[in-house]
Amino acid sequence: MQRDMCHMTPYRLLCVLVALALSGCNVAQEVTQVQSTASRQEGEEVTLDCSYETSYVAYYLSWYKQHLSGDIIFLIHQISSSTAEERSGRYSLVFQKSLKSISLVISASQPEDSGKYFCALSDLTQC
Repeated sequence: MQRDMCHMTPYRLLCVLVALALSGCNVAQEVTQVQSTASRQEGEEVTLDCSYETSYVAYYLSWYKQHLSGDIIFLIHQISSSTAEERSGRYSLVFQKSLKSISLVISASQPEDSGKYFCALSDLTQC
């Protein structure tokens, strides 16, 4: 059920960003993905790094994958207040809140893992 709650189509993401802009909410946030590409042999582990800056008190850090077809799907997320690192199937997270860093780890990589990966930051509270 949480997976459906966090599924964000490009249209819905745009609506959220527009609504936030129109609300007059002043928050500073920035997400930076270090690698532009990562290549591995089938079966190897892949780690994708993401750093962030935010003024949010409570937030989600999420990872999405854009398939070669263009479809964007939610993979996994971490709640900032949680100390447990999340795992979902072959996806796991390494969350270092003090370093403002979150890494997506894909174990036993497969050809179907090909695509673009995005990390995202979203507020858990109302502005």
